[in-house]
Order: sequence, then structure tokens, then C-alpha cells
Amino acid sequence: VQLQASGGGLVQAGGSLRLSCAASERTFSSYAAGWFRQAPGKEREFVAAIGWSGASTYYADSVKGRFTISRDNAKNTVYLQMNSLKPEDTAIYYCAADLLGSPRTIATLTPGYWGQGTQVTVSS
Repeated sequence: VQLQASGGGLVQAGGSLRLSCAASERTFSSYAAGWFRQAPGKEREFVAAIGWSGASTYYADSVKGRFTISRDNAKNTVYLQMNSLKPEDTAIYYCAADLLGSPRTIATLTPGYWGQGTQVTVSS
């Protein structure tokens, strides 16, 4: 499956952005999916993940309560709603997916499919 991330941009601290990750195949509804990010000079880190049905989710502590992951399987798309953004959220955000995985496996193992990144910049 091919993944296309979009929705990044420049926003002031406290603002919001919604990222989208569109998949190329209808079978995407069988994939768990998630978002990762990488800031300059730092390692890539897990942000959020969602199960194939959307019923289960998992978040990094740093974004819990501010970010919400969701999906629309009819549109083969996963979203990341980011509210109350902070300068430390500045990073390139990547979507990822794994067939028949779970939110926990997305978070703890390396997903098999990755999209290109989308830049999120939060100014103070």
C-alpha cells in the first residue's frame, strides 16, 4: 500500500492543524495505522496509532489530550487532529501502516509501510 501524507504547515503556538494520510488501496481498512515524527537532530518518535476499525487508539504521553487520531475507511484515510500545538511539536510527521497490526504494534515495532513526511512548524 502507498501512503500520502498532507496537511502540514506553519502555525502559532496554541493553534491547530489536521494531517491526512491517504492510502492507495481499499484494503487499507485491514491495516492498523499511525503517525510518527522526527525533529531536527532527534530520533524518530511515535505519536499516535489506530486499529483497523478505528475502535482502538494509542498515544504517546507527550500528545495525549491534545492530538486525536481517527480514520475514515470509506475514504482510505487516517487523520491526526493536532490541537494546542507547542513549539516542541515542530517536526516532520510521517504516517505508517501495517497489515493486521494493532495500535500497540504500530507503536512498538517498525511498520511495514511509510508515507513521505509533511512538515509541521509551530512558532512561539
